[in-house]
Amino acid sequence: MFRNQYDTDITTWSPQGRLHQVEYAMEAVQQGSAAVGLKSKDFVVLATLKRAPHAELSSYQKKLFKIDDHIGIAIAGLAADGRVLSKYMRNECMSHQYVFETPVPVQRLASKIADKSQKSTQSSSGRPFGVGLLVGGYDETGAHLYQTCPSGNLYSYKAIAIGARSQSAKTYFEKHYDTFTNDWKDLIVHALKALKGTTGDNVELTTKNCSVAVVGKDL
Repeated sequence: MFRNQYDTDITTWSPQGRLHQVEYAMEAVQQGSAAVGLKSKDFVVLATLKRAPHAELSSYQKKLFKIDDHIGIAIAGLAADGRVLSKYMRNECMSHQYVFETPVPVQRLASKIADKSQKSTQSSSGRPFGVGLLVGGYDETGAHLYQTCPSGNLYSYKAIAIGARSQSAKTYFEKHYDTFTNDWKDLIVHALKALKGTTGDNVELTTKNCSVAVVGKDL
């Protein structure tokens, strides 16, 4: 992707009908370390790779965030933007609990974060969030898995992967989704197998280079 005269701010449309700043933000997500998510009837599993500039001298960036007792997110892209959005989501959860005295529905929270991302594409005074989110949660209607994009798009999935080399994980999910059970331990195995495909080599996944979170019924 190269600079051109139509990417000076977020509100400038190219003759092809494209917003290049939004596309740059989405490219930042694709360059980030991989994150995968999958769900069954009662559980959602999120898994991410930990990447460090220097494995011996620096710590890993946190890619999994607990939002509420029934919601968690995994991010790919700019970790700083992910921390800002996670704080916003926590505030929304607390506000909903205070006003309605019930946990916020997962779909409502995912829609709010998508609206916030889309709002960032309307003003030339800022830039889009350069991070993609996988929002996993469980509420009274069951388990849910959503993906949000810097453009503000919101998608609901049974299984999805974002970040670098995520296509291999998507291919794994497409081939094996019919074999998924409602056992969260089985879902973790599938998540790690899919995540392993994004490493591009024979790296052994351990607690040092990957993180896993489970959200679901009675957990």
